[in-house]
Amino acid sequence: MFAKAFRVKSNTAIKGSDRRKLRADVTAAFPTLGTDQVTELVPGKEELNVVKLYTHRGDAVTVYVSGGNPILFELEKNLYPTVYTLWSYPDLLPTFTTWPLVLEKLVGGADLMLPGIVVPPAGLPQVQKGDLCAIALVGNRAPVAVGVAAMPTSEMLTSGLKGRGFSVLHTYQDYLWRSGDKSSPPSAAPLAPDPPDPSEEKGSVQADVRHLTLEGVEEENGEVQQVCGEKTLSDTSEDPSVGLNPDPTDSKTLQEQMDELLQRCFLHALKGRVRKADLPLLTSTLLGSHMFSCCPDGRQLDIKKSSYRKLSKFLQHMQQEQIIQVKELSKGVESIVAVDWKHPRKGRVLEGSEVRTIIINYAKKNDLVDADNKNLVKLDPILCDSILEKSEQHAVVKLSWDSLLTRCLEKLQPAYQVTFPGQEPVVKKGKICPIDITLAQRSYNKKVTLVRNLEAYGLDPCAVAATLQQRCQASTTVTPAPGAKDGLQVQIQGNQVHHLGRLLLEEYQLPRKHIQGLEKAPKPGKKK
Repeated sequence: MFAKAFRVKSNTAIKGSDRRKLRADVTAAFPTLGTDQVTELVPGKEELNVVKLYTHRGDAVTVYVSGGNPILFELEKNLYPTVYTLWSYPDLLPTFTTWPLVLEKLVGGADLMLPGIVVPPAGLPQVQKGDLCAIALVGNRAPVAVGVAAMPTSEMLTSGLKGRGFSVLHTYQDYLWRSGDKSSPPSAAPLAPDPPDPSEEKGSVQADVRHLTLEGVEEENGEVQQVCGEKTLSDTSEDPSVGLNPDPTDSKTLQEQMDELLQRCFLHALKGRVRKADLPLLTSTLLGSHMFSCCPDGRQLDIKKSSYRKLSKFLQHMQQEQIIQVKELSKGVESIVAVDWKHPRKGRVLEGSEVRTIIINYAKKNDLVDADNKNLVKLDPILCDSILEKSEQHAVVKLSWDSLLTRCLEKLQPAYQVTFPGQEPVVKKGKICPIDITLAQRSYNKKVTLVRNLEAYGLDPCAVAATLQQRCQASTTVTPAPGAKDGLQVQIQGNQVHHLGRLLLEEYQLPRKHIQGLEKAPKPGKKK
């Protein structure tokens, strides 16, 4: 939820009556807290602020801040603790454990999948679907994430620990954590497991838990390695937390769909999230902090289900395509050291009509059209960050359709596409310059016709000069164009604008709007 920056709507000090109501809400939401603990969490006299904000997805969230740190946040009338609060009360919620390498994926916005859960000897905590849970890392009881259980514990076990386990709302190192003092989790030793009961029957739930934990084990050199419930670190480093939700309308195989999704997230991350200042960038950071958060809603990225199988092989392929350059800056650790920011695969050309359709569909899908005035669009955090100036961030909350579309188009980089017969279209950034025809005076009052920018339209200046020489029966020369790097201009003796216009419009069939200077042709009946 807080994987990307949010927009603050207001920040005010809490009133006395609201403070008392908050204490009552905390007591009701977290009955394990004693009266003294509630008073400590929601102090009576110390400064306590209420911050109302919008997440990058448009969710309205209320955050309670004490001592500079967010302690609680409220979403849809449900109260949730932050990691700062859980570090003071680590046993406030049922806690599940995962591997440290999974954390960077959770920070990037991924949910926690059951294959990434570490099952302790005492078994998993008993929760129901929708219960609030804490997520900690192996070796440290201090929680690093807050989430909601996607299924009850019994269903987790019967599924063989497969599927989505928790919808993650907030994590250590996300933007809500960054709004505080950015402290690190304290070191808290895991609780010692209760000694097993000798009288417990083999068919008990505990025995079933251990059986599920060891399901799919492999025996190697007389030792047992767990490969299902508790993955080895080598497996987890690839991607223990996410799987593939295929598109049922796509006729391609799951592997082909995953290959496309992998490349899409990679290019999206390079274009929208990675900056030159971030280089060199660890490949693991690229995947966990950037690529996973670029994954579309309803889809989940799993490199193991692609044809590449491993991130390193995929990045080698991207390096062969000269999009990136990967180097091993330290032993066993690869980093991206260079990116070709102008590579054609890093972006897609959109026509103005396509941009309009995308913006309109986005506004309708996210219910941003004003209910009282259909000509106005409410701005969510994504639109605010994209089109508003800093001075407008807290002042402008709605825009007309025309203003919204105009601002969006202005933020895009202009480009043009030139199509030549029998060739692939050529796309170039910037605005295309028209073919420029001018007249110049030379010695002895002689006039010459100059034409430049022919190369932008796929015309060879030397070939054009040879054609005009035959048609006009006049001398022609090709010289470097003044002020244009590597550009050439054609010079024809006399006023030859009429012949030049016929050649460009009729034979080369260029649009008239891309040729300027045709009005300089000699008037009929006048000898030049």
